[in-house]
Amino acid sequence: MTRHTSPVTLLATMLATLIAADCFLHASLAAEIAVDAGWISLFDGKSLDGWTASENKASCRVEDGVILVGGERSHLFYSGPVDDHNFTDFELKLEVMTTPGSNSGVYLHTEYQETGFPAKGLEAQVNNSHGDWRRTGSLYGIQDVRETPAKDNEWFEYHILVRGKQVTFKINGETVNEYTEADGASRLAERPGRKLSSGTIALQAHDPGSLVYYRNIRIKPPSTATAAESVTSSEPMGCTIYQPKSRRPIYLRSTARRKCRR
Repeated sequence: MTRHTSPVTLLATMLATLIAADCFLHASLAAEIAVDAGWISLFDGKSLDGWTASENKASCRVEDGVILVGGERSHLFYSGPVDDHNFTDFELKLEVMTTPGSNSGVYLHTEYQETGFPAKGLEAQVNNSHGDWRRTGSLYGIQDVRETPAKDNEWFEYHILVRGKQVTFKINGETVNEYTEADGASRLAERPGRKLSSGTIALQAHDPGSLVYYRNIRIKPPSTATAAESVTSSEPMGCTIYQPKSRRPIYLRSTARRKCRR
């Protein structure tokens, strides 16, 4: 004898399937959010909104969705609303591409300065083949490196971590420099502003022969990092789906902050 499934049972089965798919979708979305939790973009990919260039402003511009620094000396300071552009402890990630013979840098704990090289803050060197021997990953003039895994004409991730008196530089996930600032360092007598304190970040246009590209610039201040940890460490939620007739529950575990029961 042929058994026919009633329309009600079919409908219930379809409903359970849809609910299960919905739960898994929310779990997937939650996982994506967790990856970027705490990171804030500083560049919209279209304009220099939230950034202020110093002298020779034409040396800092947006082309094809990336920031290009090249030309007469200039520095592009972040002046946007995130933490009122005044960072102390933070993580910074940038994707960078140098062209052969180019020099640039990322200033930390600095402040806007109309002319010259910034007197305040430290510089994370960007240089893979310029005549200056200090390569990408150097804390310029303080703790320099002669070799770097970064290459010209290839995008690489520059990850900068500042925690108290410690600075760490990573290139494509590889730690290339770790520095701890000592109290009363002798260099401060000559350059008192070259120390860890607080301030904004800046991208350097070094000279007309240097062309360097930046994109996907993100920062993680402690405030957002703490908030992200509280979300990702909360107890996972899930959905309980009941099969037709048997009423046997299937629990679908999810990291989404949502609970549904049918």
